[in-house]
Amino acid sequence: MSRYARSEREALTDLMSTLGPDAPTVNEGWTVRDLAAHLVVRERRPDAAGGIVIKPLAGYTERVRLSVAARPWADLLDQVRRPPLWSPTSNPLTDELVNTMEFFIHHEDVRRAQPEWQPRDLPPGLQAALWRRTSAMARLALRRFPAALRVQAPGHGERSVGRGGEPLRLVGPPGELTLFLSGRQRVSRVQIDGSAPLTERLRSTHLGF
Repeated sequence: MSRYARSEREALTDLMSTLGPDAPTVNEGWTVRDLAAHLVVRERRPDAAGGIVIKPLAGYTERVRLSVAARPWADLLDQVRRPPLWSPTSNPLTDELVNTMEFFIHHEDVRRAQPEWQPRDLPPGLQAALWRRTSAMARLALRRFPAALRVQAPGHGERSVGRGGEPLRLVGPPGELTLFLSGRQRVSRVQIDGSAPLTERLRSTHLGF
């Protein structure tokens, strides 16, 4: 496995092990056990993983996830730590592309649900990898947003998105922008420059996946 996907996976699994299955996460209503089950389904149950992004299949995916979540905690944690090489998402050819952002986000889902968390000082290579993915995600996530929105990561680049109109600027390090654009606005540390109504709308609108 490539280094950033693997290092984020290992750090997340270590943190899950330390906190235990009942610790909270940023994901509303989900404990660490729920998040672990989601990751196992995503990698090990291709028959059910489609419901993560395809709404008509979500009911089946959730039933499978709940079944997986009922497994012994040590087994569940081991399955997160040691993904199958046959998985479409975690084999050596796809791991870095598919999992770097996924495991960064979910690592932060657990970290930022704990008291007195602080942003990490991310390696430059991870920041660059996150920006490459986030700049593309911004266009998709904000394509219908009613503003001329500039997403800026100082030192990495910027992307113009939205439907035009009143100007708005979203600024932050790549990791914070990744969390914001994946729907974690309330725990991301970014700067938004623009009118108060548009700023509030951007902070509260549904984003991500």
